[in-house]
Amino acid sequence: MSLIFLLLFSPFSLSLSQTPPPPPRGFLINCGAPSATQIDGRSWLSDSGFISTGTPKNVTSPVLIPTLKTLRSFPLNIKKHCYNNIHVFRGSKYLVRSTYFYGGVNGPDHPSPPVFDQIVDGTLWTVVNTTADYVNGNSTFYEGVFLAKGKFMTFCIGSNNRTESDPFISSLEFLILGDSLYNTTDFNNFSMTLVARNSFGYSGLPIRYPDDRFDRIWEPLGQSNSTKASTANVSVSDFWNLPPSKVFETHLGSDQLEELQMRWPAVSLPSSKYYVALYFADNTGGSRIFNVSVNGVTYYRNLNAIPSGVVVFANQWPLSGHTTVTLTPAASSSLGPLINAGEIFDVRSLGGTTSIRDVIALVKVKESLRNPPLDWSGDPCMPRQYSWTGITCSEGPRIRVVTLNLTNMNLSGSLSPFVANMTALANIWLGNNSLSGQIPELSSLTLLETLHLEDNQFTGEIPSSLGNISTLHEVFLQNNNLTGQIPANLIGKPGLSLSTSGNNFLSPPAP
Repeated sequence: MSLIFLLLFSPFSLSLSQTPPPPPRGFLINCGAPSATQIDGRSWLSDSGFISTGTPKNVTSPVLIPTLKTLRSFPLNIKKHCYNNIHVFRGSKYLVRSTYFYGGVNGPDHPSPPVFDQIVDGTLWTVVNTTADYVNGNSTFYEGVFLAKGKFMTFCIGSNNRTESDPFISSLEFLILGDSLYNTTDFNNFSMTLVARNSFGYSGLPIRYPDDRFDRIWEPLGQSNSTKASTANVSVSDFWNLPPSKVFETHLGSDQLEELQMRWPAVSLPSSKYYVALYFADNTGGSRIFNVSVNGVTYYRNLNAIPSGVVVFANQWPLSGHTTVTLTPAASSSLGPLINAGEIFDVRSLGGTTSIRDVIALVKVKESLRNPPLDWSGDPCMPRQYSWTGITCSEGPRIRVVTLNLTNMNLSGSLSPFVANMTALANIWLGNNSLSGQIPELSSLTLLETLHLEDNQFTGEIPSSLGNISTLHEVFLQNNNLTGQIPANLIGKPGLSLSTSGNNFLSPPAP
């Protein structure tokens, strides 16, 4: 069982200023919008500068939220589409939020929204299934917390085996979180995916910016027959996860010395480990002391809901199925228990990323091709089921590209010399295309076993350094426009299968 922590809010650091905090820093991307727009005083960018695939579309269904009026739709036959060049600050935590409203854009043959995957950097984040919300006329959002490990982050849409029509997205947000937020999680190895964030006893519009300085969304969870809501003002300072003070204006609970039991969150949880934070505060007078349990397991004993506020959280609590939170009055309590707010996240291991050396090299290879594969975007190797077409990668903690296979892909352009920086390559198969230019120097590829460049339009001479690669056992160069002489160290090389017919070589070979 994971550790449980209790933190008290300090009542003396609450700012008395009514000036709203500045908007959270980061990127707000209005997908499918033709240009940048100002919405509620915040700047939303068009997504055209972040992605080169997909089609902007207008939603014909009436919507109240401006960012739901447009979306970007992606062709189903391409397995992955990525938003790139999202500039971030290395080492900062980001709230990533994607929002979807289908609007029937795939036509009458597809009345229900498609189901597909979303990916952040190399991690398969969640399955996107907006069907239930769409039936009720609602949009769907997903929210997670990720660490920026470089200067850029990527977000991708992927077609899985349940995807029956074109995937889409309405908006995308990358917002910087304060250093203290959720800081018991090791974000170098884990991400957090929001399951529920609720303000209990509250029945108004969702609470977000400016009440929440980071624009987290606290959804209302109103009262039931066994609980009541209180709107008494509670003085709670910003601390730790920095909950907005507005969530402490209401609660679920009773002054009667009776147990409070609630099913929360509403959804059945897959077996995993969860970050659970529960928030309590009370200024009604008297003692309000109680025990907290989750699914019958003690979460915290003798919690005292004081006016300055208390948060109790666990960083990796194992849960599965439906979850029940129970608050039981202690013998020393004069009042029944209450709860103001709660957050629960699924804590997930990161999926890993391709070696930056190989990523840079592949970007250069992509730039040298006139018509690279359309799914060459995002991380080349991860997630495994969404690796780039023609790319095979190694297993283990350091992920390297070991095979480049673009045989018979109708490619033109040239082969970038940066391919030699992919030093884990064992196989290069580019046969039966229309590639031209010279064969680059490949002597740094000391693990190279096969080189297939046949049936292209390569010119110039064969690099003599190929003969120095001890692991090489296949070199197929037939039917190009190569000239000069076949290097002597390739002719008769033990264990090497060499094919060079259909070129313009001089004879005899170089000594």
